[in-house]
Amino acid sequence: MKSKITITEALQEVKTIDARIQKKKEFVFNFLFRQNTQRDPHEKDGGSAVLIAQERQAINDLLERKISIRTAINIANAENSITIGKQTRTISEWLVWKRDVAPTMKVILNETAARLQVLRQDVTRKGLNVTQSAPSEVTTDIIVNVNENELSKQIEALEEAISTLDGQFSLKNATIKIEV
Repeated sequence: MKSKITITEALQEVKTIDARIQKKKEFVFNFLFRQNTQRDPHEKDGGSAVLIAQERQAINDLLERKISIRTAINIANAENSITIGKQTRTISEWLVWKRDVAPTMKVILNETAARLQVLRQDVTRKGLNVTQSAPSEVTTDIIVNVNENELSKQIEALEEAISTLDGQFSLKNATIKIEV
Protein backbone atom coordinates (compact mmCIF):
# COMPACT_ATOMS: atom_id res chain seq x y z
CA MET A 1 0.00 0.00 0.00
CA LYS A 2 1.36 3.40 -0.97
CA SER A 3 1.04 6.43 1.22
CA LYS A 4 1.65 10.14 0.71
CA ILE A 5 4.11 11.81 3.06
CA THR A 6 6.16 14.97 2.96
CA ILE A 7 9.84 14.83 2.05
CA THR A 8 10.64 15.90 5.62
CA GLU A 9 8.69 12.90 6.95
CA ALA A 10 10.38 10.66 4.39
CA LEU A 11 13.86 11.84 5.38
CA GLN A 12 13.01 11.18 9.02
CA GLU A 13 11.80 7.70 8.09
CA VAL A 14 15.15 7.06 6.37
CA LYS A 15 16.90 7.93 9.65
CA THR A 16 14.56 5.60 11.52
CA ILE A 17 15.20 2.83 8.98
CA ASP A 18 18.94 3.24 9.46
CA ALA A 19 18.55 2.96 13.25
CA ARG A 20 16.33 -0.12 12.92
CA ILE A 21 18.80 -1.76 10.55
CA GLN A 22 21.60 -1.10 13.04
CA LYS A 23 19.63 -2.77 15.85
CA LYS A 24 18.76 -5.76 13.67
CA LYS A 25 22.38 -6.08 12.56
CA GLU A 26 23.50 -6.10 16.20
CA PHE A 27 20.97 -8.84 16.99
CA VAL A 28 22.15 -10.94 14.06
CA PHE A 29 25.82 -10.48 14.97
CA ASN A 30 25.18 -11.34 18.64
CA PHE A 31 23.61 -14.69 17.75
CA LEU A 32 25.56 -15.66 14.63
CA PHE A 33 27.13 -18.61 16.41
CA ARG A 34 27.35 -20.37 19.74
CA GLN A 35 29.31 -23.22 21.13
CA ASN A 36 27.63 -26.57 20.64
CA THR A 37 27.43 -27.14 24.39
CA GLN A 38 25.48 -23.91 24.97
CA ARG A 39 21.73 -23.95 24.90
CA ASP A 40 20.08 -21.93 22.10
CA PRO A 41 18.62 -18.88 23.86
CA HIS A 42 15.88 -18.64 21.23
CA GLU A 43 14.80 -22.27 21.02
CA LYS A 44 11.29 -21.37 22.29
CA ASP A 45 10.92 -18.97 19.34
CA GLY A 46 12.09 -21.46 16.73
CA GLY A 47 15.81 -21.12 17.32
CA SER A 48 18.47 -18.54 16.62
CA ALA A 49 18.88 -19.65 13.00
CA VAL A 50 15.19 -18.94 12.30
CA LEU A 51 15.28 -15.57 14.07
CA ILE A 52 18.46 -14.56 12.27
CA ALA A 53 16.87 -15.44 8.93
CA GLN A 54 13.82 -13.35 9.85
CA GLU A 55 15.97 -10.40 10.91
CA ARG A 56 18.05 -10.60 7.73
CA GLN A 57 14.84 -10.60 5.68
CA ALA A 58 13.59 -7.62 7.71
CA ILE A 59 16.85 -5.79 6.96
CA ASN A 60 16.38 -6.46 3.24
CA ASP A 61 12.78 -5.22 3.44
CA LEU A 62 13.92 -2.03 5.21
CA LEU A 63 16.60 -1.45 2.58
CA GLU A 64 13.98 -1.82 -0.16
CA ARG A 65 11.80 0.73 1.66
CA LYS A 66 14.79 3.07 1.79
CA ILE A 67 15.28 2.67 -1.97
CA SER A 68 11.59 3.48 -2.55
CA ILE A 69 11.77 6.58 -0.37
CA ARG A 70 15.00 7.88 -1.92
CA THR A 71 13.66 7.24 -5.43
CA ALA A 72 10.42 9.09 -4.68
CA ILE A 73 12.42 12.02 -3.24
CA ASN A 74 14.66 12.10 -6.33
CA ILE A 75 11.61 12.13 -8.61
CA ALA A 76 10.02 14.96 -6.61
CA ASN A 77 13.29 16.91 -6.63
CA ALA A 78 13.51 16.55 -10.42
CA GLU A 79 9.90 17.68 -10.89
CA ASN A 80 9.87 20.72 -8.57
CA SER A 81 11.74 23.99 -8.98
CA ILE A 82 13.08 26.78 -6.82
CA THR A 83 13.82 30.32 -7.94
CA ILE A 84 16.65 32.20 -6.27
CA GLY A 85 16.98 35.74 -7.57
CA LYS A 86 16.60 35.45 -11.32
CA GLN A 87 17.75 31.81 -11.47
CA THR A 88 15.24 28.95 -11.58
CA ARG A 89 16.44 25.36 -11.30
CA THR A 90 14.95 22.05 -10.28
CA ILE A 91 15.60 21.07 -6.68
CA SER A 92 17.90 18.34 -8.01
CA GLU A 93 19.94 20.93 -9.89
CA TRP A 94 20.09 23.21 -6.84
CA LEU A 95 21.30 20.31 -4.69
CA VAL A 96 24.13 19.68 -7.15
CA TRP A 97 24.87 23.41 -7.31
CA LYS A 98 25.03 23.66 -3.52
CA ARG A 99 27.19 20.55 -3.10
CA ASP A 100 29.53 20.90 -6.11
CA VAL A 101 29.39 24.42 -7.53
CA ALA A 102 28.84 26.86 -4.67
CA PRO A 103 31.86 25.71 -2.61
CA THR A 104 34.16 26.14 -5.61
CA MET A 105 32.69 29.56 -6.39
CA LYS A 106 33.06 30.59 -2.75
CA VAL A 107 36.73 29.54 -2.62
CA ILE A 108 37.55 31.33 -5.87
CA LEU A 109 35.76 34.55 -4.93
CA ASN A 110 37.11 34.66 -1.36
CA GLU A 111 40.64 33.78 -2.44
CA THR A 112 40.52 36.48 -5.13
CA ALA A 113 39.42 39.06 -2.54
CA ALA A 114 42.07 37.89 -0.06
CA ARG A 115 44.85 38.06 -2.65
CA LEU A 116 43.80 41.55 -3.66
CA GLN A 117 43.83 42.63 -0.02
CA VAL A 118 47.34 41.21 0.49
CA LEU A 119 48.44 42.91 -2.73
CA ARG A 120 47.10 46.27 -1.56
CA GLN A 121 48.89 45.96 1.78
CA ASP A 122 52.14 44.90 0.14
CA VAL A 123 52.02 47.63 -2.49
CA THR A 124 51.18 50.29 0.10
CA ARG A 125 54.15 49.24 2.26
CA LYS A 126 56.41 49.65 -0.76
CA GLY A 127 55.04 53.12 -1.46
CA LEU A 128 53.42 52.15 -4.75
CA ASN A 129 49.88 52.72 -6.00
CA VAL A 130 47.11 50.29 -6.95
CA THR A 131 44.76 51.33 -9.73
CA GLN A 132 41.95 49.79 -11.77
CA SER A 133 42.31 52.29 -14.58
CA ALA A 134 44.41 52.16 -17.70
CA PRO A 135 48.15 52.43 -17.23
CA SER A 136 49.24 55.84 -16.03
CA GLU A 137 52.49 57.52 -16.73
CA VAL A 138 53.78 56.12 -13.44
CA THR A 139 55.36 52.82 -14.42
CA THR A 140 55.39 51.49 -10.85
CA ASP A 141 51.60 51.54 -10.49
CA ILE A 142 49.98 48.13 -10.02
CA ILE A 143 46.88 47.60 -12.15
CA VAL A 144 44.09 45.41 -10.74
CA ASN A 145 42.22 43.61 -13.50
CA VAL A 146 39.12 42.85 -11.41
CA ASN A 147 36.35 45.22 -10.40
CA GLU A 148 36.62 44.88 -6.62
CA ASN A 149 33.21 46.40 -6.01
CA GLU A 150 31.65 43.81 -8.32
CA LEU A 151 33.69 41.06 -6.63
CA SER A 152 32.31 42.11 -3.25
CA LYS A 153 28.76 42.06 -4.64
CA GLN A 154 29.33 38.55 -6.07
CA ILE A 155 30.55 37.25 -2.70
CA GLU A 156 27.52 38.75 -0.96
CA ALA A 157 25.12 37.40 -3.61
CA LEU A 158 26.59 33.90 -3.29
CA GLU A 159 26.21 33.91 0.51
CA GLU A 160 22.64 35.19 0.17
CA ALA A 161 21.81 32.53 -2.45
CA ILE A 162 23.13 29.73 -0.22
CA SER A 163 21.17 31.03 2.77
CA THR A 164 17.98 31.52 0.77
CA LEU A 165 18.38 28.09 -0.77
CA ASP A 166 18.58 26.41 2.63
CA GLY A 167 15.29 28.05 3.60
CA GLN A 168 13.69 27.01 0.33
CA PHE A 169 14.88 23.41 0.77
CA SER A 170 13.26 23.32 4.21
CA LEU A 171 10.03 24.81 2.88
CA LYS A 172 9.85 22.44 -0.10
CA ASN A 173 10.70 19.40 2.06
CA ALA A 174 7.87 20.33 4.42
CA THR A 175 5.29 20.91 1.67
CA ILE A 176 6.05 18.55 -1.23
CA LYS A 177 4.31 15.20 -0.84
CA ILE A 178 5.74 12.00 -2.24
CA GLU A 179 4.12 8.61 -2.67
CA VAL A 180 5.94 5.62 -1.20
